[in-house]
Amino acid sequence: MTQPVRRDRGQISGWAPLREFEELQARMDQLMQTTFPFPARPLSEIGEEPWAPLADVEDTEDAYVMELELPGVRKNDVTVEVTDGELDIHGEVKDKGRTGVLRRQTRRIGRFGYRTTLPRNADTEKITADLAHGILTVRVPKVSQATPRRIEISD
Repeated sequence: MTQPVRRDRGQISGWAPLREFEELQARMDQLMQTTFPFPARPLSEIGEEPWAPLADVEDTEDAYVMELELPGVRKNDVTVEVTDGELDIHGEVKDKGRTGVLRRQTRRIGRFGYRTTLPRNADTEKITADLAHGILTVRVPKVSQATPRRIEISD
C-alpha cells in the first residue's frame, strides 16, 4: 500500500536533500522482500567481478601518490604488484561476524581490485606502500629525467 510522503515545509534546518531517495530505496527494498522472500546476498557471494575502492591520484614534483580507501582491511589482505608498467592492487574486505540481525548494509565486502597504467617516468623499482587508518598510500617515485643536450654533427 502506498503511503504519502511527509514533508515539513516550514523548517529549513531539517532539510535533507537525499531523504526522498533514501525513502524510495527503503520502499523498493520492502517491495523486493515481499516479492522475493529470500534474503539478498552480497555480490561477492554471487561471483560478480571485484569492485574498485575509492581512490585519489596525486602528481607531485617527485612522485605519483595514490590513496585508496580500505577501511577495516588488514595489510595481509591486500596485495600491491607492478608488472609491465601496470600497478595492480587487489585484496578482500572480509565480512565481520555479527551477533544480531543485519538490517542495512551499505559498506562493500568481498574482493576488490584497482589497476592503473604507470607513466613512462615511473620508477617501478622504488614503489612503496603503507596502510594506516584505513587508507592505503602507494608512492611511485619519478625517474629523474635527463636534460637534453645538443649533439654535434661530425663532418
